[in-house]
Amino acid sequence: MRRLGIRELRATAATAVRQAQAGELLVITVAGRPAAQLGPIEARPGALGLDDLVAAGLVIAPRRRSPWPDTEPVAAWAGARLDRLLREIRG
Repeated sequence: MRRLGIRELRATAATAVRQAQAGELLVITVAGRPAAQLGPIEARPGALGLDDLVAAGLVIAPRRRSPWPDTEPVAAWAGARLDRLLREIRG
């Protein structure tokens, strides 16, 4: 795991992304403190997946396994109650 300052990241962004793609985990620092991680998309060996978390009792399994359908955004006023919006959408 390598530390990389935000200024250095700005100067070498393409190189940092290639390193992360290759499997290296980069810790991005701001003012010397860790702020974010840049790493590969694939899960690391030993990383927990959803099935592992369900088996451990840490999360409840989703009822729906199919992908969520894409829908149009719903316009809503700030402060609107979510239960009323859902009731209106669902009919």
